[in-house]
Amino acid sequence: MTTETNKIDFSIINKTTAKSFNEQKNLIKRLFKGNTVLCETCKQPLTLIVPTEKDTEKKYGVFCKKHCTDIELELELIL
Repeated sequence: MTTETNKIDFSIINKTTAKSFNEQKNLIKRLFKGNTVLCETCKQPLTLIVPTEKDTEKKYGVFCKKHCTDIELELELIL
């Protein structure tokens, strides 16, 4: 009697995830450099929101006005 085991191939998922991560990382780098980057969906400029001394309890990351792009980042202000 032979038993066949089903193996899940995660290589495609891993490649897709790595590509998406690298695209987001590069997008964030361009915003940090001061470049204008548009949302792929609504074509509105993306905004990078980072912590400041006055505002330390907010959602930080990269967003467009319509929230088509919503990349939340874990950031903290270091003084």
